[in-house]
Amino acid sequence: MKDTHSSLASENYAGIHPAILDAIIQCNSGHQRSYGNDDYSDKARAIIKEHFGNEAEVHFVLNGTGANVFALSTMTRSYNAILCSDMAHVFVSESTAVEAFTGCRLLLVKTKDGKIIPQELEEAITRVGDIHFPQAKVLTITQPTEYGTVYTLEEMKELVAIARNNNLYVHIDGARLFNAAVALQCSLKEVAAGADAVSLGGTKAGMMIGEAVIFLNKDLYNESGYLLKRSMQLASKMRFISCQFEAMLSNDLWKKIATHTNTMAKLLANGLQQFEEIRLTQPVDTNAVFATIPPAWYKALQAVMLFYVWDEAINEARMMCSFDVQEEDIKAFIDAVRSLKNEGK
Repeated sequence: MKDTHSSLASENYAGIHPAILDAIIQCNSGHQRSYGNDDYSDKARAIIKEHFGNEAEVHFVLNGTGANVFALSTMTRSYNAILCSDMAHVFVSESTAVEAFTGCRLLLVKTKDGKIIPQELEEAITRVGDIHFPQAKVLTITQPTEYGTVYTLEEMKELVAIARNNNLYVHIDGARLFNAAVALQCSLKEVAAGADAVSLGGTKAGMMIGEAVIFLNKDLYNESGYLLKRSMQLASKMRFISCQFEAMLSNDLWKKIATHTNTMAKLLANGLQQFEEIRLTQPVDTNAVFATIPPAWYKALQAVMLFYVWDEAINEARMMCSFDVQEEDIKAFIDAVRSLKNEGK
C-alpha cells in the first residue's frame, strides 16, 4: 500500500506526535540507569500522581495486550474468571493472550452500544463457591468501548458497585481513555474512579510505543514488579517510554490531542449524515465513527482515506481519527462520497 497523508483505519497507522518525538530526542542524550531507575521515569511517575492521585503507582509497559495481561494477572489466580463485554478488546482482538497468561476464563457479558448492561453483569456472576466453576474475580471495562461509545460517570459507578458487591476487582482497559475523559469533560482521576488498575493507552494517542498500567489499589501494586518481569513487559531502556508519558501529561497535551480527534470524528459523522445511502450505527462520543457504507463505494473511498470494514454482514465500516487527521482530510473524504453519489455508483 502506498503511503498517504492520513487514514481512517487506525491510530496505529499514524506517526508520532511532534511533541512526543521531541521528547524522545531530548531523552536520547547521555546515559541513564536502566529498567525504570532513570530520571525520566521518576518524573513520569510524579506526573501520573498529579493526574490520578497520590495513591497511584505505575508501571510502564511495551504494548496494549501486555498492559492488559499484566494488569489482570496481578488480580487473579488460574482458577478465576474475568468478566468482560462480549466485544471487549481482550476477547475479540488479543487472541488467547489473557487466557494463556493468567489461566483464567473470560466470561462474556451482553452489551448495548458496546456498553455492558448492568443486569446482564449481575446475571453473569454465578456459581460463587462452586468448586466446579471458575470463580469470578475481576470485571474489566473498556472505556471508551470498542464502538467508541463512552460510559457516563454514573454508568461506571453502577458497574463498579455491582463488582464491589460481588467482591470483584475492577480493571479499566483505557487504550483511548484520554478521549473518554475529554468526551465526559472530566479529569483523568474522575474517569478512572472506582478502578483498582487502569491500562492507560499511549500509542493510540500519538506516542511511538508504550502504555502505562496504573494501580489505584496499592495492595495489588506491592509485588507487581515480579509479574511485570514475568510477563516480559519490563523494558530495559524504559526512559524512552516514560519520557513520552511525561510529555503527554504535561501542558494538557493529552487533552489537546483527544479534543482534536473527537472533533474530527464529529465533523466526519456530520458530513456522512447528509447522504441517505450512509447510516451511522453508533453514537459518536469519541474519535470513532461507525457507519454502513455501500460496498460499491469501498475501493474509491479507501483510495482517499483507508478504513476498516468492521462488519461485512451489514456493510459497517469503522473510521478512526488520529492526531494528524485534519479538516481538509475530512472534507476530501466527504467530497469523494458526494462524487460517488452524483455518479450514481
